[in-house]
Parts: sequence; structure tokens; C-alpha cells
Amino acid sequence: MFAEHPVAIIDIGSNSVRLVVYSGATRIPSVIFNEKVLAGLGKGVGETGAIDPEAGRRALAALERFHLLVAQMKVVRTRTVATAAVREASNGVAFLDSVEALGFEPRILSGEEEGKRAGQGVLSAIPDADGIVGDLGGGSLELVEVSAGRVGRSASLPLGVLRLDPLVEKGSLTKKVAKAAAAAGFGGACEGRPFYLVGGSWRALARLDMALADHPLPITQQYAMTPDRPCQLRDILAKVGKADVPDLPSVSLSRFPTLPNANLLLDALVGALDPDRLVVSSFGIREGLLFDELPREERALDPLIEAAREAGAGLGRFAQHGDLLDAWIAPAFDDDARSARLRLAACLLSDIAWAAHPDFRAERGIDMALHGNWVAIDAPGRVMLAQALFCNFGGGRNLPYPDIAALCSPAELRRASAWGFAMRLGQRLSGGVAAGLKRSRLVREGDVLRLEVRADSEALRGEIVERRLKSLAGELGLKAAL
Repeated sequence: MFAEHPVAIIDIGSNSVRLVVYSGATRIPSVIFNEKVLAGLGKGVGETGAIDPEAGRRALAALERFHLLVAQMKVVRTRTVATAAVREASNGVAFLDSVEALGFEPRILSGEEEGKRAGQGVLSAIPDADGIVGDLGGGSLELVEVSAGRVGRSASLPLGVLRLDPLVEKGSLTKKVAKAAAAAGFGGACEGRPFYLVGGSWRALARLDMALADHPLPITQQYAMTPDRPCQLRDILAKVGKADVPDLPSVSLSRFPTLPNANLLLDALVGALDPDRLVVSSFGIREGLLFDELPREERALDPLIEAAREAGAGLGRFAQHGDLLDAWIAPAFDDDARSARLRLAACLLSDIAWAAHPDFRAERGIDMALHGNWVAIDAPGRVMLAQALFCNFGGGRNLPYPDIAALCSPAELRRASAWGFAMRLGQRLSGGVAAGLKRSRLVREGDVLRLEVRADSEALRGEIVERRLKSLAGELGLKAAL
């Protein structure tokens, strides 16, 4: 059962109260339930210093529902954390007493810890992240440095999206942001490096940008924008009203009111931090809390490979042999580290579509590659994965979606196609099990690609195997030999 031993995170934020339930692989667990309520706990804290009673009632009603849900789902462990609004409100402790009375054990995160967990969340999904993480909430903005797989210095600034109206109205936002960033030691800290965007308002901004640009693969994780994009979006947002949002289906109506200010803040941060690009991370504090609990050896695992391995094991016909298949086809290629990693992911997913109708297996492979809940992979990487699986499942050389294929170079698509033909050869030779691969090997020498089969297994050679060997050799510009 996939949802065995689920764990839950309840995040009591300044803008929303959210329950996320995770299960599956420990390195990158899958979300099996996700619900938020925009309670707005932080709306009045800046002016009155206290949580508004109506916002508190709304949040507690949501939390009472969440308590019943985690019990029904048989969640084995729930972590409940509160951030800026509760941390700063004069009645924050009283509010947490009410939360505790519901059966939770809430804990207030300090601004520094909030930033560090956001940084760990980014590292859990983008292990090679090197730059500054900005986690934008309703009540605060956390800045944290990430590099070499570690979280560095962290600062919490009172620049949450719910607190920006007075600064925007006075026209002092840019100066305030520059001064606050410099005082925290982050002035120019992103020079030549990315600024990683965490938080619902910035994810919504990225969705708006994708919708306006008609991006062919609208997945926010690791979506990148140029530093001048917030400035360009400013005039567009001034013209877009709520009535236009239904025409932008990827943009949430509930998030739309915060977008202009979130964009102005991002533009000001670009000026203060000087990043070379803006990269969206769907992972933040909640995922950071899970990542922080992992043993060091599990943190070091590749999240893309582990997720592909779990998916392949769950959907394949036999005991998975994706690692063996990858090692078997590797001699045919001269892949660099990035390409070899994508090739391994493709091999781990090489049997996921067998249960589909034969006419639709190639389409299933494309869908899994493009739309799977993968991390640590960018849009071109997803397309290469799709190309490899499309060929592996008999779809041919050309992806049926030219706009999506255009996210990769022709050379990248040719390489991924060759992986698919090699995987297809290995699957046909072995019948999808390990024994046939262990009794044979691919050898590339000069302009010859040779398939060698042990004498006691020579019968594995057949006409269809020979045809697939010739097809693979042709893709690589080589001659085939048995």
C-alpha cells in the first residue's frame, strides 16, 4: 500500500494554514494529500500587534478539520509549526494554546530556523543549488545562503507580502529592501548566482509568467526567469484584473491580489542582491523539515534517481533491473555526468508503461517523463527523458509535441533517442529480466557496435534482436556486429 506509514506537516503561516501528508520513499516522499486555508493570520499583526479574532477562528476551524483528517489517514507522525504571524503577535501564545487544545503539539520557528528549513527544502530538491534562497510568506521574508549542499547564513526580514502595502503606497519599497538586505549582510550576495524563489506568491507569479509566455511545459519546479522579468511584469500586472484571471487557468484567483506587491518586492530584491537568474523552487520549509530529519547518507542520495527507482519498482513487470540495463547500454555512449544521470533515470523507468494498451505505451512514457512529480531536473531534462521513453516504447524518433521538443537542442534529442533504442534492444533481448543482460554485453570499438552473447545463451539472438541492434547502430552512425 503506497500510503503506508504517512507523515504530516501542518504549517501555520501568516497567510495560509496548510496540511500536507507525505508517504513513500524517504528521500523524496510523495504528497498524498495537500490542503490550505487562507486564514490571513498576519493581516492585522503589523498594525495592531495581534492576530485578528476572525482570522484566528478561521485558522482554528481549519486545524480542527486537519486533526480529524490525520487521524482518519492513520498518520504516524505530525509536525505542527508556526511562523511569523504567531511568532510576533501579542496573542500568539494564546492562539497556540488553542491549537494545542485540538490535540497538536505546535512549535514556533524562529526567523533564523525558518530560513534554514527553507534552504534545506531547496537543497532537497536541487542538491547543487548555489545562491540565495528567498522564502516569501505573509509576514516575513527569509533570506538564506545555500552552497555545496549546505545551508549558510540566514536572516528574517519584516517584508512579508501582507506588509508591503504601506511601503508601496509611500514609494519606499526599493530603498527599504536595499537597506534591509544590506543590514542583514546580503547586499550583492547573489552576484553571478541564482536567487531561488520559495513561497506561494512567487510560485503564482511564475505561473502567470508561463501563461503569458505560453510556455509549453508549465511546471514551476526549477522554472527560470531572467532578472529583468519582474520589471517587465510590472506593467502587465497593472493591466491585468481579476476578471482576466479565468483566462489564465494556471493562476489562482485567491493568490492574484498579492501578485503585484510580490512582483515589486522581487524587482527590488533583484536590485539589492544582483542575481544572474531567478529559479523557482516548489520545495520549502515543509520539505526542509523532512529533509532535516534524514540521516546524512540518505540526504546524499540523488532525488531524481531515487524517485525514478521507486516509480519503476512499483509499475514494472518484474523485479526491477533498471540499474543493470543502464550499465548494459552504457558502453555504447560517451555521456557526460549530466547525460549519464538522465540515461539512468530513463532506464529505471523503462518498464513503467507495460500495463497500458500497446498503442498508447509510448504516450504513457511521454506523460510520465514530462508530468511526473520529479525534482532535480529542469525542463530540457524532462524532454530528454520523454524522448528516450518514447523511443523505448516504440514511438519512433520524433516526439509528437514540437513545441515541447524545441526546449532541447537537436543533438540532445538525438542522444536521448539513441538511449531509447538501446533500452529497447536490451528489453527485447532479455525479456525484461536480468538474466539475459547478464549473459550478454554491448561493445563499441571504432565504428562497430557489437552485441556479444554467451555461447550457452546464443538462442537469445533472434531476428528482432538483430533488427534492433542494427537500428541502434544506425542511430549512432556505427556498423552492427554479432
